[in-house]
Amino acid sequence: MIDVAAYLAAVLDAVRPLDADSRDVAAARGRVLRHPVHAAVDVPAFDSSAMDGFAVRDLDRPATLRVVADLPAGTAEDPRMDATDAARIMTGAPVPSDATAVVPFEDTALGLTGGLAPVEVVVPPRAGGAHIRRRGSDVRAGDLVVGAGVRLTAGRIGAIAASGVGTVSVSRAARVAVVSTGSELVVAGAPMRRGQIPESNSVLLAGLAEEAGAEVVLRTSVGDEGEGPRAAIAAAEAAGADVVVFSGGVSAGAYEVVKNTLGDLMRFERVRMQPGKPQGIGRTAAGTLLFGLPGNPVSAAVSFELFVRPALRALEGDVELARSQMRVALAGGWRARPGRTQYVPVSLDRSDPERWRATPTPRGTRGFGEAEGLAVIPSSDDDLPPDALVTVALW
Repeated sequence: MIDVAAYLAAVLDAVRPLDADSRDVAAARGRVLRHPVHAAVDVPAFDSSAMDGFAVRDLDRPATLRVVADLPAGTAEDPRMDATDAARIMTGAPVPSDATAVVPFEDTALGLTGGLAPVEVVVPPRAGGAHIRRRGSDVRAGDLVVGAGVRLTAGRIGAIAASGVGTVSVSRAARVAVVSTGSELVVAGAPMRRGQIPESNSVLLAGLAEEAGAEVVLRTSVGDEGEGPRAAIAAAEAAGADVVVFSGGVSAGAYEVVKNTLGDLMRFERVRMQPGKPQGIGRTAAGTLLFGLPGNPVSAAVSFELFVRPALRALEGDVELARSQMRVALAGGWRARPGRTQYVPVSLDRSDPERWRATPTPRGTRGFGEAEGLAVIPSSDDDLPPDALVTVALW
């Protein structure tokens, strides 16, 4: 057997990042930025008002001032002002070149209701520059706005657009085909005879792939005999798949169809983990990445989390390959396994915000569906006592 880290390294070594495409920033949310973005303009682009109020010049005491202009956002006016003048100004409007501060409406006698009549300033500015956002105070032209290798959130694409950049270089979504193996499988909801089970792995793994940001281009199943896996690969490549994920058929039984038919394309390993010991990785002549996962649904899902999800993110050039992690007390303790790292689906008790606690969910697919992360139980000869701290990868 090999360690989890060694097998993950082999997986990532097989990844060839996708080419970058240019995309309008408004259509780039959720994609991975491949080249850094630098500001095209200063932000703000000019000295602007941070409040609705009156622009004033060198005012240090209460006074009644003549209003010489009305400045809404978007105006190009730059009225001349002296110490007895004010200009009514709205948030975001350019501050007159002669003004030294902005007095909010709340600090005047009549506020907005005074219109362009003389304004009585009741509370003078606390200092020069009060309520003025200076040009370039957020970002200067040429400054780094967003670095390469991060997934673009709404906040990040907003920052890019605000900096005057309209197009970005991003990866498209990785295209994934999911193939379940097993002659016992029938479509969920269809009638079953003795020995048959509902096919759920392709539904589960396709959902995990989509949650990882991928596009599922094929979801199918093949039996335990014949050349079904090769036909599935051909169909996947015809659909443009970058990755094919098989579940089942990779262990040591007599009907391991993936292992039996794809030995020339894939290497099969036993990894020091529970669940998910049997794994397979490979690549076709066309460059399509192949994964072989165990057939048990929870084992397949844990394997996807540890190996396929990081590979999908690496394909897009994402620098964040792993889930967020934290140290959490594991309720009830746990029996450790020598020579095997265990990955335990857990739910989280957040009732005490200072000390979250993780509780293993019931075994099986229903329990996995309730899980909020995976607790990592290192291999050991010693069992974990109740409330021992463990690392949890959070979903």
